[in-house]
Amino acid sequence: MRAIWNHILSTGGSDPRFGPDERPLSVVRSRAARRMRLSVDPRTGTIRLTLPPRAPLRSAIAWAEEHRPWIEGQLGKLPQSAPLVPGGTVRLGDDILTIDWAEGRPRSVRREGDRLIAGGPHDALNGRLLRWLQKQALETLSAETGHYAMRAGVTVGRVGIGDPRSRWGSCAASGDIRYSWRLIMTPVFVRRATVAHEVAHRVHMNHGPKFHALVAELFEADPTPARAWLKAHGAALHWVGRGS
Repeated sequence: MRAIWNHILSTGGSDPRFGPDERPLSVVRSRAARRMRLSVDPRTGTIRLTLPPRAPLRSAIAWAEEHRPWIEGQLGKLPQSAPLVPGGTVRLGDDILTIDWAEGRPRSVRREGDRLIAGGPHDALNGRLLRWLQKQALETLSAETGHYAMRAGVTVGRVGIGDPRSRWGSCAASGDIRYSWRLIMTPVFVRRATVAHEVAHRVHMNHGPKFHALVAELFEADPTPARAWLKAHGAALHWVGRGS
């Protein structure tokens, strides 16, 4: 059953806020909910209170306040924001690159060995580096998608990138494949296992035994460690490029 999403950030009084940066509580009503539920998204830091459609709002807010210690504890476990700054580092596949910036240089970003060379205004550096990483992601993921499609004997449609919060890749019935650009910041084996996974959906639009066998055949290894890496480290990737 499809859920109804209604974000309610005001109760007629003071909005509840949590953590040192006073994060708001996002209240969501869902047809599928049978009871109240609290969650903190490790990818975004969103504090969500999910309610059944007719649950009283004020008592639900009070219930969330009673669980403030738990919420604060979860917020304390969030990955740290990781803006791209001079002297900082960023992972590109299996390499760790140091950001080498000087204002007087050209604005364009280029790689030299283990350094990312950049110039231009400091306040625009983070954005320029993100765009450079996204360009690398599209080029690399497009090439690897073509490689695995050839191995599988299938065609694919358009390959694109985005910044989804809930998945690393998706394959449409049309053959179009989209990835999270943040895969470019994972180890190569993780990125390639994800590409093999999406290409395998061009043969099996399910997650049955034949699908998993094909993923392993295309990837030429067990993809389980790649999934484990994303489960352990994936949330932190969503904080790269975000201000502190």
